[in-house]
Amino acid sequence: MYKYFLLILCLFSFNIQAQIKNQEFKLMLDSLYEHSVPLISVEDLIKLNKNEVYILDTREEEEFNVSHLKNARNVGYFWFDMRKIYDIPISATIVLYCSVGMRSEKIGKKLLEAGYKNVYNLYGSLFEWVNQGKPVYKKNGVQTSEIHTYTKFWSQWVSRGTKVN
Repeated sequence: MYKYFLLILCLFSFNIQAQIKNQEFKLMLDSLYEHSVPLISVEDLIKLNKNEVYILDTREEEEFNVSHLKNARNVGYFWFDMRKIYDIPISATIVLYCSVGMRSEKIGKKLLEAGYKNVYNLYGSLFEWVNQGKPVYKKNGVQTSEIHTYTKFWSQWVSRGTKVN
């Protein structure tokens, strides 16, 4: 039975990873991630019922204000505090993201350690979301083409939109 579980997990993981078109970006992501939090693809996030999922942006407020996923809640990274998510039930589905997925994975690990059960890291995070042509929004809720790329180095992984750092 355990063997079948591992096979299904491997196939699911392969399916998520296969969805990133830029192979260099995929290799970079796979080398950065600790794989301590389950991954979810852009396509699978879109399929979730938005009323039943909490989307948490783990970037800093300056990055969030430039652009973020619709209905995302900014919880930050450097000053992340569990009190920012006190109202989220332990059994809720939570999807975290940042620029590429490294910071969100670390926050996701904290949530799992705190007892949250359904925590996912968006594979490729905001950069992959934008690379696939999905919309992002400014602080005031208006759709934008601007993407905060964190630094000039990281901006190489964004293939669409107006880069801001």
